[in-house]
Amino acid sequence: MVIKSRDKCGVFGIKSKSGVFDRIYYGLYALQHRGQESAGMAMCTDHIRVHKDMGLVTEVFNHIHLEGNIGIGHVRYSTTGGSKIENAQPLFIQYSGGNFAIAHNGNIINYAELRETLERRGSIFSTTSDTEMIAQLIAQEHTKLGDFVEGIKSAMNYLEGSYSLVILCDRKIIAVRDPHGFRPFVLGQSGEDYAVASESCALDCINMKLVRDIKPSEILVIGNCIESHFGPEKRTAHCMFEYVYFARPDSIINGKSVYEIRKNLGKTLAEEAPAKADRVIPVPDSGRTASIGYSRESKKTYGEGLMKNRYVGRTFIIPEQENREMEVKMKLNPIKSGIEGKSLVLVDDSLVRGTTMKQLIQIIKEANAKEVHVRISSPPIRYPCHYGIDMQTQTEFIASKKDIEGIRKEIGADSLAYISLEGLINAIGEPESELCLACLTGEYPIKRKEQTKLL
Repeated sequence: MVIKSRDKCGVFGIKSKSGVFDRIYYGLYALQHRGQESAGMAMCTDHIRVHKDMGLVTEVFNHIHLEGNIGIGHVRYSTTGGSKIENAQPLFIQYSGGNFAIAHNGNIINYAELRETLERRGSIFSTTSDTEMIAQLIAQEHTKLGDFVEGIKSAMNYLEGSYSLVILCDRKIIAVRDPHGFRPFVLGQSGEDYAVASESCALDCINMKLVRDIKPSEILVIGNCIESHFGPEKRTAHCMFEYVYFARPDSIINGKSVYEIRKNLGKTLAEEAPAKADRVIPVPDSGRTASIGYSRESKKTYGEGLMKNRYVGRTFIIPEQENREMEVKMKLNPIKSGIEGKSLVLVDDSLVRGTTMKQLIQIIKEANAKEVHVRISSPPIRYPCHYGIDMQTQTEFIASKKDIEGIRKEIGADSLAYISLEGLINAIGEPESELCLACLTGEYPIKRKEQTKLL
């Protein structure tokens, strides 16, 4: 039985007239929040060289330097299939039509069917990642059609799910965004140098100007000139969770400031769910921007009540549940002077399993808080994500098992309220028809009957 690794990652690619190792390094460092399990680069001189390993960017590239003026990079965390070096990216593929390196942010939901078909056709797999399946599919379609871009277009007809791809091939960077545009993907420029990245924050740190978003279904080829091609057209479905939680607040994705959206979410939450309290505090860092918006709208004092240990990764994206609980206590410690004797509004961006919030409320009440009123800047998450976020089974969601009062009792809050779906959509500022809200509503943008069979 094949167990596939689903990924929520960060990708980066750059072409320049000078060496690019340092800029890929800094770009990946800026995207480290998107994955902390492994990191890698592929660089091209007269041939493609790949270096990747388990660990953070600073660990993987300690005392390592790769030559070349064109390259791609990747940071990763796994959600199933295990955290293994063989699933680290970029992957290097050799076949009868040539070779290329590829890195992927997203999740292919018809992976098993496509892999089985490719194996029948003669493809040999060495990993459990959907990235290798995408690469093998592109290679087979390229061989059949004789043109690499046409091979990508053909492959896109069969792929179901989310994917932002960076491909290093023939001294070109090729960026591919899935037809729904689930994951953010941007293009940057500085003079004659061009870069692509999962988020604009990776461009800022290397002094590149954000040019635009890579469009859904776009195949952007960066060589001696820039060419834009398009695959199949489908409805846009930007992931709402990127705005709410995953993207860095200083990023601009799909033309919108993540910081301003999160502030608007907090403002709307204060309008919809006021609370009698002395102070508004965030769950750092995820709830900080929304708590600022809540504080300003409610005219309640904003303060810090929890101190974050910066050397501990996100509890939400640690793969095993048993590792998460100890992680919370290591990660967050109460600031007693900001808590003791006070009624608090505790703001966070989401409440998925409830484990972290329950522990935080216990920590805050042990610091002698008078009351803790929890406010969440996204609606209840009740359904699995099939498109790359680590929310895979409905049974893990506290909101799929309990109503709001039941959740309040479970986590030990004095009151609990979520932003409404309408409030979320209005705060994001995109039409509902262009958002993926599947984890909230159970209405998925991709219907399995839409699948095009790989012949």
